[in-house]
Amino acid sequence: MIKFFEETKDKKQYMDLLLIGDEQEDMILKYLSRGRLFVMENDDNVIAVCVVTDEGNGTLEIKNIAVSPVFRRSGCGKRMISFIENEFAGSFRRLTVGTGDSPLTVPFYEHCGFIRSGVIKNFFIDNYDHPIIEAGVKLCDMICFEKELPDKYGTVSEGFAEI
Repeated sequence: MIKFFEETKDKKQYMDLLLIGDEQEDMILKYLSRGRLFVMENDDNVIAVCVVTDEGNGTLEIKNIAVSPVFRRSGCGKRMISFIENEFAGSFRRLTVGTGDSPLTVPFYEHCGFIRSGVIKNFFIDNYDHPIIEAGVKLCDMICFEKELPDKYGTVSEGFAEI
């Protein structure tokens, strides 16, 4: 049976999995201490992890989401995002995420209902000590996505506009 829980004590025990979502440990450590780490587990097997941070003004940001290799392409990543959306519905207005311009991650976030909201030029070049290659693509710019979270009644505001 799949369960979700928040890890509050020993977040670093999940570092191997977090390094799948963000391959430089010092970058992970920058947000891990202030972030909330959620774990998806099945029969004591860790399936996925997700770190989110409160960025102010009603914005919750996914800083890291990673699915164990044996569970990839089975809907677990989307299920983790759905859990986060439900967990924070009514507490935050918007969920954001930044990712490389990769043929693996961009379609995933679009499939989860995120819309493109901007680009941070040279993010991966300026912030990582080595080239980040994903699906044969050298990542340079960060593609920013967002989606509105429902309120506590499950409704999404009419006033949300694409940037």
